[in-house]
Amino acid sequence: MIARLKGTLVEKAPTRLIIDVAGVGYDVLVPLSTFYGIGDAGADVTLRVHTHVREDVIALYGFGSAIEQDLFERLITISGIGPKLALAVLSGIDAGELVRAIRSQDVARLTKIPGVGKKTAERIGLELKDRLPSALQPAGATAVQASPDDQLRDDLLSALTNLGYQRVAAEKAIDAVLKRTPDAPFEQLVRDILRAMMRV
Repeated sequence: MIARLKGTLVEKAPTRLIIDVAGVGYDVLVPLSTFYGIGDAGADVTLRVHTHVREDVIALYGFGSAIEQDLFERLITISGIGPKLALAVLSGIDAGELVRAIRSQDVARLTKIPGVGKKTAERIGLELKDRLPSALQPAGATAVQASPDDQLRDDLLSALTNLGYQRVAAEKAIDAVLKRTPDAPFEQLVRDILRAMMRV
């Protein structure tokens, strides 16, 4: 079983990486949070890996942090949640926010994740609420740093998610653009953010 990969990033696409390790290319499926934090092609990378074996396929799922891997492996123990949906969950919500939503059984927040319906959200909260170790309890502030104008940030996030962009990807792009031009008008910010996301 492969538990860790350390090598060179050869190709990069949302939710999928190819990593060269001593001349062997490993195809690794990843959440968007890992995709955006992994660097560009040619970079040295190290990933935690979950090897998923079925009768017809062996798939590798990679993670940039221990908390993401832990959450992934707990999600796939729930009836009706396979690796693809577990990856979609981690792509649709920050790991720290997911822990908070599970602990508070926040069904409304969980159902905002693409692919997660009410019954699945209830099952996640019910089955994992008392099974998350204290090490997964997020401490202090939320993982995503708020901009000086929270309302503007919320409006931008709403606009991007309505256009079909994943919440995590949109949040990262919004934070980057607001850091550079916090006083720009709304329409310009939207254009700048969309351009930034198209370059990824």
